[in-house]
Amino acid sequence: MYHVKGKWALITGAARGIGYLTAKFMASQGCNLILHSRNLSHTEKVLAEVRALGVSAHAVAADLNDLMAVGRMLEEIDRLNVQVDIVLNNAGLQIAYRTDYLHTPLEDYTISFNVNTIAPAMICYHFLPGMIARGTGRILNTTSGIALDVCQAGYSASKAALDKITIDLGSKVEGTDVMINLTDPGWCRTDLGGQHAPNAPESAIPGIVAGVFADDKKTGRYLGAQHFAGMTIEEAVKKVETEFDSPYGR
Repeated sequence: MYHVKGKWALITGAARGIGYLTAKFMASQGCNLILHSRNLSHTEKVLAEVRALGVSAHAVAADLNDLMAVGRMLEEIDRLNVQVDIVLNNAGLQIAYRTDYLHTPLEDYTISFNVNTIAPAMICYHFLPGMIARGTGRILNTTSGIALDVCQAGYSASKAALDKITIDLGSKVEGTDVMINLTDPGWCRTDLGGQHAPNAPESAIPGIVAGVFADDKKTGRYLGAQHFAGMTIEEAVKKVETEFDSPYGR
């Protein structure tokens, strides 16, 4: 398995839901953390909790709909003078459920693409060159299994675009120890998923991070977390490496 102890990971959307659980899990594995939220006050609780587990951690803030703010956040991370080996683009936004879908506001697309597509792409482009230069690194971009739902068109399209970016980037590092994969928590009872979702947020662990710990030099894969519900991280990694192949047909 890829060893995360002592390494640094950036987790976006770390203040609550799946991001919060991911931060706690990664800290339990000895991984140092940079925790993103829209406001520094939002990460105070998780920052204290992960530090109590014995890892180093910093908090950064940016509204991912403000791409200039995303750029400033990346500059702030650079000033921390730590080596980011792991990126978990967890943050996402689902604006609204439009029953009158033929009147979907254009803002549903612009905001969704800023938060769910462009900001994660900016983060990938920022950290990927260093990973390639060092010959190692992990990026997981959080997608969604949503399909055939015109009532959430902006969200659905933005996630499809993120999938395309991830798979295309992955083709350039396939076969190396820089691995870029997609992860999907499934429909969970979070602020985004709502209280009628079938899965508890905890069911996404460890599957949501299994792609970090995999060590088989395969990339561009869709790793749905619910495939690994109830497993140990070791069991989840074994399943990733034996049952999930790259999409490139090589």
